[in-house]
Amino acid sequence: MDLFEQANIEQQKDKLPLAVRMRPQTLDEFLGQNKIVGPGTLLRRAIENDTLTSIILWGPPGSGKTTLARIITKMTKAHFESLNAVLDGLKDIRRVIDAAKERQKYYQQKTVIFVDEIHRWSKNIQDALLPCVEEGLLTLIGATVENPMFTVNAAIRSRSRIFQLEALSTRDIITILKRALKDEDRGLGKLDVEVEPQALKHIAQVANGDARVALNALEFAVLTTPKNSNGKRYITLNIAEEAIQKRAVLYDRDGNQHYDCVSAWIKSMRGSDPDAALYWLARMIYSGEDPAFLARRLMVHAAEDVGLADPQALVIASSAAQAVERIGLPEGRIILAEATLYITLAPKSNSVKTAIDAALETVAKEPCGPVPLHLRDSHYQGASDLKHGVGYKYPHNYPGGWVKQQYLPDNLNNKVFYHPSDYGKEGKIKTAWQNRTKQSGK
Repeated sequence: MDLFEQANIEQQKDKLPLAVRMRPQTLDEFLGQNKIVGPGTLLRRAIENDTLTSIILWGPPGSGKTTLARIITKMTKAHFESLNAVLDGLKDIRRVIDAAKERQKYYQQKTVIFVDEIHRWSKNIQDALLPCVEEGLLTLIGATVENPMFTVNAAIRSRSRIFQLEALSTRDIITILKRALKDEDRGLGKLDVEVEPQALKHIAQVANGDARVALNALEFAVLTTPKNSNGKRYITLNIAEEAIQKRAVLYDRDGNQHYDCVSAWIKSMRGSDPDAALYWLARMIYSGEDPAFLARRLMVHAAEDVGLADPQALVIASSAAQAVERIGLPEGRIILAEATLYITLAPKSNSVKTAIDAALETVAKEPCGPVPLHLRDSHYQGASDLKHGVGYKYPHNYPGGWVKQQYLPDNLNNKVFYHPSDYGKEGKIKTAWQNRTKQSGK
């Protein structure tokens, strides 16, 4: 069924899934994306003024990409076409292009084409749209769950604005669920349903930002729960767990459990306990923690607690963050686990953190002495008259690429911030440094 055939939807709305019936009909009903379609935003103005140019909507499943496209259909005077990159190909694109040319020639009407899952089209198929988008024959609305910088042709991207939709917050999804429970026309309002707050929260949290998942679970729970003696359907936490096929775990993404689990995870990695580190990671993933947050913490921990004992740890963590952004969950769990294990098993050193904190403390408390003359910039006119750069020793002119000279301000000369550990790669770095300075007579 074409999602944009509104008349057909109206005729069969009672038979449609709750997630379809409860799709927002206006921008004011559209939740969770105020940054891109809130009052006064560029995209909202373009939609309301019917001056939309080609755009790419990038966001996780259930964040509202298709819903926003449907809202645009109601607000534009242009003819609207919809394609799905999984089902449609070059033949369908040519059909849309031919019809758009006729429409423009005889009726001077623009054509907007919505392409769902545009990342699934090959480069050649995407290229077929390019001339028509460039000439203005078609206004493209592409929807993708994958980073368009990697999956959409550069030529298409350069002619489109990219808008990133965020996963809906738990609060937004609870609002959507409550709206569905009250709505007697499109929702479940006629069924006299009462849902325990914990049950509603569990569904919203497990949905992990996907409104479609949450609404489908709520509908399943309601329709499979018999009425009690008072004619009411009462949804408990146990029923919610069955409906969404996931046990409730004591975890609050915005509260103490969030911080406690993260702390336990980090301390397990710092303590080099791979089993504990994996357990806390699994608990957070299972409970719907944001994988991007977990990836950021891995990068911090790699620098803070591994540091130069194994510089590769930060590279692994950074690569994991990039990979998780592109792939998402559930596959991203493997990448997060690999990075967690690498960092957990790596030799540990906090000398980098200690060094930069000591340097910052000195900057904050000690007088900021002038830059020594021989270190000052000597490339501008008149610098030599001020003796800038005079006496500077170029290290590459000396054996081993090192020579003793003063680099700190006079008031901090011989101050030491960095104390390398003896562990892992840093131990070798320390030995090499000591040998070099001894040979040079420091």
